[in-house]
Formats: sequence, structure tokens, C-alpha cells
Amino acid sequence: MAALLGAALLAAPTAGAASYKSCKPVVNPYAGSRYDGENLSSIRVLNGSCKGARVVAKGAHRKALGLTPALEPIRRFTWGGWRVRGDLRGDNDTYLAVKGRKKVRWRF
Repeated sequence: MAALLGAALLAAPTAGAASYKSCKPVVNPYAGSRYDGENLSSIRVLNGSCKGARVVAKGAHRKALGLTPALEPIRRFTWGGWRVRGDLRGDNDTYLAVKGRKKVRWRF
């Protein structure tokens, strides 16, 4: 009986477990610039709304593009109270913004 109860507890999801929601991309946010036609894609949000996540991705990414280029491939900055980390290695840049329990991820 104890083994059965233990197995049931291990299989049950935790009450605090949450998963990222996928959101629509921000399509062509830099029309008329050298990034014309590039989207902010793979937007995912944890503990927030897709509408808010798209605003964060667009605003924080706009700031990231305006920063002085750094020698390191990892860029860290703040935007609107969000702590943002951008990984510029590889073919696509990946970003993570964190504010309290909320997290937003996207790719450029």
C-alpha cells in the first residue's frame, strides 16, 4: 500500500508547476530598416499573457539593437523593469526577459 501511494505521489504534477505558452510572432517590427522582413519568433511566456509577452519582446529587442556592440556573445541589460539576457551566438539570437515570476523568451 505504501509503495502504491509513493508511486502516485511521484506521478502527480506539483501544484506550482507551470509551462510556457507559445505566442504569435511579432511580424516585421523593423520595416524599412536593414532588418526589414525579420520577425521576433518563438515567443513563449511563463506566468503572463501573450499580449504582454509580445510587448516585452518588441520593446526589449529594440533596446538591444540600440546598445553598443559588445565583445561578449552574451548581452545583459534592463528594460521596463525586466532583466534581459541575449545570447548572440549562432545563427539566431535568443533572449530571456525576467520580471518576478514572469518570463518571456523569444528568438531573432
